[in-house]
Amino acid sequence: MVKSYSRQSICPKKVRSKIVDEAGTDKGFILVDWITGIIGLSVGTLGTFFWVRYVDRLHRRGAQSEAEKILQNAEREIENHRREFELEQKERALRLKEEGEKEIRVLRDGIHDRERLLDKREQQLDQQADQLRKQEKTVESVQRKATERIDAANRRKKELDTLVERQEQILFELSGLSKEEATRRLFEKLDRELSEEIGSRILKHEKRIKELAEGKSREILLSAIQRYAAPHTAETTTSTVDIPNDEMKGRIIGREGRNIRTFEKVTGVDVIIDDTPGVVIVSAFDMIRREVARLSLARLITDGRIHPSRIEEIVGETQQELERHIMQIGEDAVQEASVHGLHERLVNMLGRLHFRTSYSQNVLRHSIEVAFLAGSIAEELGYDPRLARRAGLLHDIGKAGDSEAEGGHPKIGADMLRRYGEPKEVIAAAAGHHDDLRIENPYTVIVAAADACSASRPGARRETLERYIKRMEELEEIASSFEGVEHAFAIQAGREMRVILSARDTNDELAAKICREIAKAYEERLTYPGEIKVTVLRETRYIEVAH
Repeated sequence: MVKSYSRQSICPKKVRSKIVDEAGTDKGFILVDWITGIIGLSVGTLGTFFWVRYVDRLHRRGAQSEAEKILQNAEREIENHRREFELEQKERALRLKEEGEKEIRVLRDGIHDRERLLDKREQQLDQQADQLRKQEKTVESVQRKATERIDAANRRKKELDTLVERQEQILFELSGLSKEEATRRLFEKLDRELSEEIGSRILKHEKRIKELAEGKSREILLSAIQRYAAPHTAETTTSTVDIPNDEMKGRIIGREGRNIRTFEKVTGVDVIIDDTPGVVIVSAFDMIRREVARLSLARLITDGRIHPSRIEEIVGETQQELERHIMQIGEDAVQEASVHGLHERLVNMLGRLHFRTSYSQNVLRHSIEVAFLAGSIAEELGYDPRLARRAGLLHDIGKAGDSEAEGGHPKIGADMLRRYGEPKEVIAAAAGHHDDLRIENPYTVIVAAADACSASRPGARRETLERYIKRMEELEEIASSFEGVEHAFAIQAGREMRVILSARDTNDELAAKICREIAKAYEERLTYPGEIKVTVLRETRYIEVAH
């Protein structure tokens, strides 16, 4: 058994120390074991080396054979791919050849079809040319015949003219009338016939238009009026101030009349002190001044201190308070009518309209009502209701400044609105809502209609008796001036006319024409609010008495 040693056990230094330490022991055996270990180690190392080289040679031979196999397989695959590529190229060439031949056949077939079509068209053109030649011959023949007929017609016309002249001469000789007299009578007959025809057509068209327009207009106006019905207050034209006793009249007059003179000078009004007990009357054309005077006088009576300096103080304070009150009234009116963005001066003018009346109708309430009516009508017709309300509210704004400028209130109002930058539709409505009515501006017509609705409402305005009678007489006089009218009566406060025609001198068609002409005469000659209904009556009565 061979004893093995580690590398530490065969270290020479340790061997020497062991030999020295174990002197006299078995030194020969230890040296032999050491040499034997070295030899075994060398032999193992050599064996391992040769074994590794042998194994490496085996691996190299295997790798070389494997590489040769891989190369052979690669060559075979390359050859296979080459053959497949050649086959694909041949197949592709065959396909391209077949496609080319197919396209050539298609082109040849198309060329043959076009050749056949051209041949067919050429034949058709030849046929059309033959037909045109035939038609030319036919047209020449027709023209020749037409020329012959025209010549014959001209000869016939000359013969007829000659015959008509002879017959006219015979007719004139038999009737004993000249040509002018016969023509006049013929025209008179035609005029009568045309008058009847015109009347008939008027009846026909009026009936159709009335059916279409009356329902729609009544619906729009009724809807607008029903949506807003404002109460009107009829105000007096003079202001009265109550006094506690008749002694107060002397204090108002003052010593030698200085108090009343100062009061009239400061306020610009006339103070009437008469025998009426318990009342002092304030009179002025300007309603603002009259209101200032009324309030100031009432405050002076309540205060009891009436002298020139106190009068001036009270009147000044009242004017300031009234200006604020006027501004507040204007702002309330603007808010009520839902109109925004007005200039401050225009708001003040609206407030002043509260103290102005027209035919006992308050102008501010009238303006607010016109604003709502115009807005409702515009909304029904598809226009801007806000712009219509603005135009309706400001249409009478000129009445607040007509005492300060020249001209009628439409012109004054239009100038005022133009000065403060109002829209052109609003300016046109203020300028033309009475006489200068321009149809091209729809808002002017809408405001005029709303103004007429508000003004002609029963109870809104009151006329004097003289003016009322004069208006009735004018209506009846215009209707009676037409030929064939026997009687004319104005009823319903001049809003309807009843006209009675002569049954002998007129017929139904002529009655329609007369009715139309009377209504047109009212439109041209009179100025009136609302509308006038003209009713024409024609009746024939036969009465016999049996005895």
